Amino acid sequence: MKKISILLAGFLFFISNINFAQIGGTTGYQFLEQPVSARIAALGGNVASINDNDVNIGFVNPSLINPGMDNSMALNYINFFTGTNYSSIQYANSFNKVGSFMGTLQYMDYGKIDYADANGNLGGTFGAYDMAFTIGWGRQLDSLFSIGAAAKLIYSSYESYNSFGMAIDVAGTYHTKSGITMSLVARNIGAQITTYYPGAERSSLPFNLQYTISKRLEHVPFRFSLIYDHIEKWDLTYEDPANPSDGFDPITGEAKEKKGFAKFGDQFMRHIIIGTELYLGKNLTLRAGYNYRRRQEMKIEDRMAMVGFSWGFGVRIYKFRINYSRVTYSLAGSPNYFTVAFDLDSFMKQ
Repeated sequence: MKKISILLAGFLFFISNINFAQIGGTTGYQFLEQPVSARIAALGGNVASINDNDVNIGFVNPSLINPGMDNSMALNYINFFTGTNYSSIQYANSFNKVGSFMGTLQYMDYGKIDYADANGNLGGTFGAYDMAFTIGWGRQLDSLFSIGAAAKLIYSSYESYNSFGMAIDVAGTYHTKSGITMSLVARNIGAQITTYYPGAERSSLPFNLQYTISKRLEHVPFRFSLIYDHIEKWDLTYEDPANPSDGFDPITGEAKEKKGFAKFGDQFMRHIIIGTELYLGKNLTLRAGYNYRRRQEMKIEDRMAMVGFSWGFGVRIYKFRINYSRVTYSLAGSPNYFTVAFDLDSFMKQ
């Protein structure tokens, strides 16, 4: 227990001395914030405390990379907005004494974009994409505590403009004897090494310090997950002058402003993401999530719809675990997420 306390203290001291990046779309390499799998997307965001040997969970929380993921693989595809396609592949393996490792390749392709001059005249097309390669490591220290880290190489190419960056993730997870899993994860600690053109100011990375907790109930086929996102920054409010989060005053026409407890509650809830899973037998799982901050930032006041909500399901067919989810980001559309995961060893067993 003394060893665990020292590790946690060192981890928190390290985090407290980081120069935190801005959030809300002002950082570089924003694709690193996107959920990589259908399961994670269905639960509302980068939930990182479910310990059931899912390699996609191991990607967002390296302290959960473990021998149970040995020789397993996952393929992910997201049909994103306006011709943008996002895909990733993960593979995990374990080695005696040194721990378990996982490699991940992410690729976001923005499709063909039209060239246009200042007058709007078109002339051909160009391509743009982001990609990252990650090596993650996890190790169980004892029956209750595990740690992990991941190193990322990031490359971005927009037409003839290129950028390269590096980042690390660090994480610690505590498993209680009652079945609760709690994790503290710091993502995207790093820097943009080369800018898109000479003399440009280096962009910060989308840093996130996150606390997550999950529990599968003993006598009900149900799991809940809760995320407290962006511990490092209290006020996550982003106000669009054309679409204020609290609407307009019907008399003065001015944007309404929350005060007192309403303001505190709004700012607190912007950190909270809730996810649930319902297990219907061994081969079917239903999922749903709610992301309050996404709803506040992306909603249109007179057409709230299901913005901020997500849902999905997972099925086991033969040796494959197939997951699908749909996330309502805005009225402009809802991306579809697909995941196929499998254990390579299962194909070799007689």
